Amino acid sequence: MTNHKPHTVLSGWRFRALLLIVLLSAIGYLAFSIWGGWHEVVAALVRVGFVGTAIALALSLVNYGVRFIRWQKYLALLGHRVHTSESLRIYIAGFGLTILPGKVGESIRSVFLKQHGVSYPESLAAFFAEHFTNLIVMLLLVAVGLWVYPQAQPMVMVLAVLILVVLVVVQQTGWLQAIELVALNRLPARLGKLVGHTIEIVLHSGRCFSLPMLLYGIVLGTVAWGAEAVAFYYIMHTLGSDLALPTALFIYAFSMLVGAVSFLPGGLGGAEATMVALLMLNHVAQPQAVAATVLIRLATLWFAVGLGVIALSMPERKASRSSRRVG
Repeated sequence: MTNHKPHTVLSGWRFRALLLIVLLSAIGYLAFSIWGGWHEVVAALVRVGFVGTAIALALSLVNYGVRFIRWQKYLALLGHRVHTSESLRIYIAGFGLTILPGKVGESIRSVFLKQHGVSYPESLAAFFAEHFTNLIVMLLLVAVGLWVYPQAQPMVMVLAVLILVVLVVVQQTGWLQAIELVALNRLPARLGKLVGHTIEIVLHSGRCFSLPMLLYGIVLGTVAWGAEAVAFYYIMHTLGSDLALPTALFIYAFSMLVGAVSFLPGGLGGAEATMVALLMLNHVAQPQAVAATVLIRLATLWFAVGLGVIALSMPERKASRSSRRVG
């Protein structure tokens, strides 16, 4: 057996660039906190305390852990078994680049998984399945308290229709293969290959959207994102708010939904602005609304980014011993 020296994908200038991006984003968050009242944010953090912070972080870990279980199932459906510890490192590493625009940062997992025999179309199919299922879950959580903000109904209905259309399309294997063939034969080479690769990703993801797997993914996603929504509810009540649980679920889920469809890095800006606005609509003073928003995003988004940066700096496990093809 030959020796394999562990290395990291992000090393040298790449890792320094990532840290710079995180630093600049953190500065933006600092400015956001100051805008809402720095003293209120600090006071809110003190009020939540160590125990409250630990509870919120633990609920975030539930989110990451449950979603990882679903991720492993997607990889298995696509015919791959990656060693649990290495797969977890890869999955968490994706969070380190969450603050890049349009979810592209999390696709760094494909680079890692390629070393373990998972092709780019397959890993991107798992990536698509995960985030598409998350979108469905967010709509379900939003529906719990949609009466709180009737203005959201048109957006929710449009997204629901789009989801149904996509679910129907990914099951049309014959049509998709025919379109792929036409694209490769009739379109310019580069465009044809792009369309072909896209359809290949969609075809692979279709395995993750069979009815049993779709329901499985939705149930796990509901548990995962529900845990973070409960953390938000807990923080609000710790700060003295009387928000009902359905209202808290709606505010958190709808804010994450806005952040997701905005394609901003990590939903930065869109999610926060929406959360503050909805809290103020529910009679929460602006300083408290900003403080609560900062705290929940520190305990969810920024906690994940921190774990991701750590995972990115960890050495890779030898591929030949950590994964195998199944099926």
